[in-house]
Amino acid sequence: MYSLLRPFLFSMGPARAHSAAMLALGPVEHLSPFRAVFRAAYAHTDPRLEVRKMGLVFPSPLGLAGGFDKNADRARAMATLGFGHVELGTVTAEAQAPNPLPNLFRLPADSALINRLGFPNEGAEHVAARIAVRKSAIPVPVGVSIGKSRSVPLEPMSGVVADYLKSFRAVRDVADFVVVNVSSPNTKDLRAIQAADTARTLFQSLLEERDRAGTRVPLLVKIAPDLVDDAIDAICEVAKEVGLAGIVATNTTISRDGLATPQEEIERIGAGGLSGKPLFPRSLSVVKRVRTQVGPSMCVIGVGGIDGVETALAMLRAGADLVQVYTGFIYRGPSLPADIARGLLRRMESEGVSSLEGLVSGQRVATSS
Repeated sequence: MYSLLRPFLFSMGPARAHSAAMLALGPVEHLSPFRAVFRAAYAHTDPRLEVRKMGLVFPSPLGLAGGFDKNADRARAMATLGFGHVELGTVTAEAQAPNPLPNLFRLPADSALINRLGFPNEGAEHVAARIAVRKSAIPVPVGVSIGKSRSVPLEPMSGVVADYLKSFRAVRDVADFVVVNVSSPNTKDLRAIQAADTARTLFQSLLEERDRAGTRVPLLVKIAPDLVDDAIDAICEVAKEVGLAGIVATNTTISRDGLATPQEEIERIGAGGLSGKPLFPRSLSVVKRVRTQVGPSMCVIGVGGIDGVETALAMLRAGADLVQVYTGFIYRGPSLPADIARGLLRRMESEGVSSLEGLVSGQRVATSS
């Protein structure tokens, strides 16, 4: 079905197509009978796919990445498609409009996107209020990504911390986990916060605020694929030292290496973060390194170029506990979560294992004769 619909959607500009898709999901979001129909048609659940991490139960390892539903407009609808979790946002303390148009571009030859949206959202408090009203009808863990408001300069750092704290206070009671986004290339100077000393200051402040509030909501950090290995190691060490629950690897990349899209088209598009299939090798490499650095207990979420069961399984075997999709979902359509779930179950059967953990680790169990 989506293969027939996609040419129509791709005949529109990317932003307009996204708006059309969100509009079409309106009845599913707001009417429980529609959600039941979609859940029956798309969601493919099986206890063998469950992941238990950060004190949460994820029905499957596949989640929706931050950035798709920035204002939590369609969280209930997205959960009906078989995602094991949804990450909403990124939200900022201040409501802000998108960066100037055009700010979103398709690269069909590469199954990729370039965006320079810049955290457009209605503001953390407004989005949190929406989540609070709808949370009981979202049957999977809900993550909320928080970022720096565009108007807040990097110096002094106290202003950045105060900005993140305002967002965190707004979302901490409606989120099952919170992702601290310090790695988007589309907010000026944001990636500088990934430096170890700066990151430590921010993370410690957020954790202290969490503890004062008497909540134990897990905090994770989302890192860039463009960090050099030493910088990855440094932020992993800080995350362990202060007690973050996990790392999301990775955000979009500023690299344009190895693309099939003509160079003149890439130059015409200009700046922005690249996501999709070309990002997969680097994201996979970062996930492997992160897992080596943080050990087995911390949660690692792999993001970047996942578009089917093979890429999802490769990311899980590289060390991710959970994986997320965004661009692959746009190119493959609403059946992608179910396709990946069924594919993982088929691989379990073909490899003679009885759990996702067994499939990921490559362990085999004896089959009855």
